[in-house]
Amino acid sequence: MPDRIYSISQLTAYVKSALQMDPLLQDVWVEGEVSNFTRAASGHCYFTLKDERAALSCVMWRSQADLLPALPRDGEAVLAHGTVSVYEARGIYQLYVDTLQPAGLGRLYLEFEALKQRLAEEGLFDDERKRPLPALPRRIGVVTSPQAAALRDILRTLSGRYPLADVLLAPTLVQGAEAPPQIVAALAALNRWSAERGPVDVIIVARGGGSLEELWAFNDERVARAIAASAIPVISGVGHETDFTIADFVADVRASTPTGAAAAAVPDGRELAMLVRARAARLAELVTGQITVRREALTGQERALSRNSPLQLLAGYRQRVDELGRAAVLAWDHRLTLWRERLTGLRGRLEAVSPLEVLGRGYAIVRHGETGEVVRGVAQVARGDPIAVRVQDGEFEAEVG
Repeated sequence: MPDRIYSISQLTAYVKSALQMDPLLQDVWVEGEVSNFTRAASGHCYFTLKDERAALSCVMWRSQADLLPALPRDGEAVLAHGTVSVYEARGIYQLYVDTLQPAGLGRLYLEFEALKQRLAEEGLFDDERKRPLPALPRRIGVVTSPQAAALRDILRTLSGRYPLADVLLAPTLVQGAEAPPQIVAALAALNRWSAERGPVDVIIVARGGGSLEELWAFNDERVARAIAASAIPVISGVGHETDFTIADFVADVRASTPTGAAAAAVPDGRELAMLVRARAARLAELVTGQITVRREALTGQERALSRNSPLQLLAGYRQRVDELGRAAVLAWDHRLTLWRERLTGLRGRLEAVSPLEVLGRGYAIVRHGETGEVVRGVAQVARGDPIAVRVQDGEFEAEVG
């Protein structure tokens, strides 16, 4: 058994005491790049100072922070003076800063600005080259770490908003020196899949928040050019609302978070359902209206057809025939009456000049008994010729004496 066993609190207190007894650590100047700077509601400031190899947690109390002409921003290089001690509750050592002086912009920030300016001059950030996102994507490519919370946020958002879309993950590191070539390869793999196996409608490039160094893979020129060269529209969802990377500027759409990127990639299924219901109701209304209009038109056509039906026309023709028949009978009766009256008149006139009427007045008609000719003069007969004498009530024969 060891001679003595220490508790965590005892060991931490011992380390804190040892640090506080070191004169160097109680009056130290440190140069580094500010990252993750926040100011609490209490007014105290918490941030990290970093260089290429290490990071140091820092605290600046409100009384010292109020004396600063301006609070530092992430990416700035500063000179910080203070004392090193241990925060016992978490067992970490940190620099308690009492003086903070700007030391110029940090190296990474300068690199970021230089690359940003160069790519902007090439036109990679121009709105004209950015493509619209598909309205109803069927397959969504995701470039992120399979272990990252960003992937879970994306999948949860896609499942809740638009579960119809397939998700195709292209796994990659999202931090460190090996991340940029893997991100480039993941983008290329999704573009190959889309060209050779099945369309990928949109790509989400994402990771959660972090410091400038942790997000640096998305400030890599290779990643920026791979996003610009993608044949598929790209949504960048890297970091938090205040984080901006080169990937954000090159992407077709920038979202503030991975969740925001997923929301930007798909429509809201509930809104689509409401739209479908509204349009279905409108369609039913239009169809009902059309049916009513067509039914009324059909009824009118039926009435018109009934009016112009051959049976109706035939009935009308029959009636017309009857009317014409009656008119013809009346016309013929009238005409016959006229003819009768005329005939009566003609008969009267004829009778007035009839030979019988003349005979009735004592005249006779003499015909030659042999030739039958009417004897108009004595020269036509001789003594002894037979003759036929016609009187009003008959005829008799005689001989010329």
